[in-house]
Amino acid sequence: MKFSKLSQLFLVSIIGLVVASLLTACQIVTIDYLFVASSTGIATFDVDSESGAIRTGQPTVPAGGTNPVAMAVSSDYANLYVANEGSNSVVHFSIAGNGVLTNKDNVTTATPPVALTVNTATSYLYVVSGTNSATLTAYSLSSGAIGSAASTVPLTLGSVSASFAGDTLVPTGVNVLANGGGVFVTAYDQSAYNPGGSVSSTANPGWIFGFTVGSGGALTPAAGSPWKAGIKPTAIASDPTDRFVYVTDFASNEMIGYGVQSGDVLDFMVNGPFKTGNEPSAIAIDPRGLYIYVANSLDSSVSSYVISLSTGTPSAAVNTTGSSINATDTQPDAILVEPALGRFVYTANHLGNSVSGFLLNSTTGTIKGTLSAPYPTGDAPTALASVPHGNHSTQSVTP
Repeated sequence: MKFSKLSQLFLVSIIGLVVASLLTACQIVTIDYLFVASSTGIATFDVDSESGAIRTGQPTVPAGGTNPVAMAVSSDYANLYVANEGSNSVVHFSIAGNGVLTNKDNVTTATPPVALTVNTATSYLYVVSGTNSATLTAYSLSSGAIGSAASTVPLTLGSVSASFAGDTLVPTGVNVLANGGGVFVTAYDQSAYNPGGSVSSTANPGWIFGFTVGSGGALTPAAGSPWKAGIKPTAIASDPTDRFVYVTDFASNEMIGYGVQSGDVLDFMVNGPFKTGNEPSAIAIDPRGLYIYVANSLDSSVSSYVISLSTGTPSAAVNTTGSSINATDTQPDAILVEPALGRFVYTANHLGNSVSGFLLNSTTGTIKGTLSAPYPTGDAPTALASVPHGNHSTQSVTP
């Protein structure tokens, strides 16, 4: 069948429009860079501003050590810090505007680092380390570079009872308030909680240690510290207004809430603890300070909560399906809310070798899966970090 020149021109135009539409639909407008730590290094992904889907970005870089287990980003989004448990090191990377990571410097820790965080002023890096002991170290920072230790504090239960002073404490998390005035560390007493093994202590198993930050970065225990924190606390987060602190209890399938009082003293929320899924392993609060998201490792799910702005009480955010549980790939062990728009939630799935993504409803706090999730990563991912791309403003409110 023959076509006239006019018909041929029309057909070519239609095909061109279709191809252009398909190309436009496939384009990703990057709103954030998502960094994923795994046994193969630190991978960078681009986050699409519309769908929350991620795709491979800059090449994966070595972690600067072995077995990376935690990451933290400076408040100016210019620096990334990686804790390498297998090589007793913390490595500093600079973050370029296009997401490129460059290894800049590092520090060796006496015992394996477990968790780390940076204060808002980017003046101190807090590292908690130890697998059969617990130590909190504040390293000074200068233009992102890691300096000397400004303060080092061993964590013990000697202040609770002299008979508990020799107990084996295993640290699990660290958090610094947005105002930089208080630092909190979670740990559990292996001498009192040792499933499958013997115990030698009658102490409460789970604890949270609090410190005030003084001149030169000096760490001083807060009045009443340490406070009980269930059986096996696994993760800790505070809201952007420094009024509330939340801890997940892996063994009790609960989240414990605290109010922050003067002097960085913690008080239990009287209506807690709060139910989670099975074996909660990670926690994140959205940058607006309105919602909490908990990754449940045994359930392979995320629980979402709405924060009562007056009391800090978290209540389950029920999705349109009638469920507050959102499925991930297998065994999520890290979770975050991206900072640019505060619209997407991601989990690193240790046994799934993947990242799961969710779209956050900023009105209700509910979440639903993003396009084509989960996304493949390196083997056994353990930690997540994210920075905004370009001049996109970060989301924050004052509740």
